[in-house]
Amino acid sequence: METPGSQTSLHRANLERVVRAVRMAGSLTQAEIARATGLSAATVSNIVRELKDGGTVEVTPTSAGGRRARSVSLSGDAGIVIGVDFGHTHLRVAVGNLAHQVLAEEAEPLDVDASSAEGFDRAEHLVKRLIETTGIGQDKVIGVGLGVPGPIDVSSGTLGSTSILPGWSGINPSEELSGRLGVPVYVDNDANLGALGELVWGGGRGVKDLAYIKVASGVGAGLVINGQIYRGPGGTAGEIGHITLDEAGPVCRCGNRGCLETFTAARYVLPLLQPGHGADLTMERVVQLAREGDPGCRRVIADVGRHIGSGVANLCNLLNPSRVVLGGDLAEAGELVLTPIRESVSRYAIPSAARQLSVAPGALGGRAEVLGAIALVLSEMGDSTLLESALPAASPAFT
Repeated sequence: METPGSQTSLHRANLERVVRAVRMAGSLTQAEIARATGLSAATVSNIVRELKDGGTVEVTPTSAGGRRARSVSLSGDAGIVIGVDFGHTHLRVAVGNLAHQVLAEEAEPLDVDASSAEGFDRAEHLVKRLIETTGIGQDKVIGVGLGVPGPIDVSSGTLGSTSILPGWSGINPSEELSGRLGVPVYVDNDANLGALGELVWGGGRGVKDLAYIKVASGVGAGLVINGQIYRGPGGTAGEIGHITLDEAGPVCRCGNRGCLETFTAARYVLPLLQPGHGADLTMERVVQLAREGDPGCRRVIADVGRHIGSGVANLCNLLNPSRVVLGGDLAEAGELVLTPIRESVSRYAIPSAARQLSVAPGALGGRAEVLGAIALVLSEMGDSTLLESALPAASPAFT
């Protein structure tokens, strides 16, 4: 038996602290592990040696600050995780290992709104095909992260708004995909996963407090507070698209008038430009035309940026994040949209909050959500399985 407070218990806890730090970062030097865990350099060195001998981690030579160092990452043989991202118009799947290496990735067009059954059929097929391309057995899959374009009700696990995905009414996405694949499935909305992706893989690395703003068919925000995704007790935190800008404005799909979404989301913005650019105009094309100098597209993007900036200013006043990362197709507009956002923040946010804020485009582009889905699995999975399979005889703690 393992006694709390005993040397065996303490050793087990230290093993898990090291594995957890490496699991979330992808790779760390031993000095970085010591800083992240608060353990001494000697303790970290001994634990890394033990984990390496057991096959849990791999150690490779590297350099840090001009000095030789050793980079520690989880073993490529320890298992794989899957990310699945459902957008309103696409499905993207990625397979990664525990060392944060993407082994396979593919996207295909899909009208997710039409049918949940078709969406899950396509996802199941694509997941299995990509696993096969890696040459790794399905028994190595530890879990799947699933992103959907709508809020998840924390108590029931179902989508919280049927107006966003009417074809998914009553569906529990986690149970549905888990039943098909036979592995644990962790689900979250796409904005939260975009925030997690940028936090772990992209423009949010090293930042404790940030907001990821995704502007697509709708508008949402993923909020990171003190390094953790904040979802709220009902799972609907971050619905920045439904901040009211104009009480007499257009009717929003949520039932209110003048929401931020009605001034910025693609479904409301594109009709402004379609008379001159055709009915098949997309936001991606609008951004391209704006970068080429089209005056109408540039004006619309600037207006969208100013409206987003008003919403960001509200976030600044309430939460005081240090960074806002803009995702979705609109981020490709660069300073055409970022400058108006900053101008609105400067005008409407309290000066101290505005001064501390940086606004930047996402580093991951359209991959943010699927990489965030992988990161979700990495954050939710426990360390016990890794340790017990690799170190069965390390101490009585593993019996």
